[in-house]
Amino acid sequence: MKLNILYEDEYMLACVKPCGVPSQGDKSNDEDMVTHIKNYLFDNSDSDEEPYVAVIHRLDRPVGGVMIFAKTPEVAAKLSDDMQDGGIVKFYQAILTGELPDEAGEMVDYLVRNPKNNTASVAKKGDKGAKKAELYYEVLDVFETDEGVLSYVLIELITGRHHQIRVQMANKGCGIWGDTKYNPLFSRTKRRYRQIGLYSSRIELNHPVTGEPMVFKHEPEGEAFDVIELDEF
Repeated sequence: MKLNILYEDEYMLACVKPCGVPSQGDKSNDEDMVTHIKNYLFDNSDSDEEPYVAVIHRLDRPVGGVMIFAKTPEVAAKLSDDMQDGGIVKFYQAILTGELPDEAGEMVDYLVRNPKNNTASVAKKGDKGAKKAELYYEVLDVFETDEGVLSYVLIELITGRHHQIRVQMANKGCGIWGDTKYNPLFSRTKRRYRQIGLYSSRIELNHPVTGEPMVFKHEPEGEAFDVIELDEF
């Protein structure tokens, strides 16, 4: 796989994760982004040592888009702190099956993770293991299709809970297109979707060393977003 690198210096790297590729190693043993980046750095270095690569934020396997990686432990710690403090702003674009009640708004839920089946669900505040999940959304367009109404939505993710966007949208009755885990319209299909209608399209941050404001972006691509393009013509 050839990496689509948006930015690189001695401290960090920003690139586009293709849909279907794990962010980091998992039980599937499929090649993941960390492995690809380590191989790339090793091939372009004079050193015989294994390069250091740290994931700052993960994308679910069927989600594509912009990711950032640290190239030193110190930068990894700084970026992780910035992520926790809200200094890194993440925007996603999504295709939803259905229509949200408002053109823009905030969603706040409490989510519980179930590690046994690798899912999350909406719970009540105060429930054991429940963590606050917050996002803002703006409906960019709504499409009438043969399969029903589809909504094209921009999302600013405030917190980063497990499967957060997928769970919160499904809880509002507007699941992500192609999501066989949370969207009941797709959960019974025998087809395996390598991509769902969710894409990390923009990340804003200050450089961890220089402090320079930086923006990394990439427009959504692939089958999920072809659905709305086809409907426009």
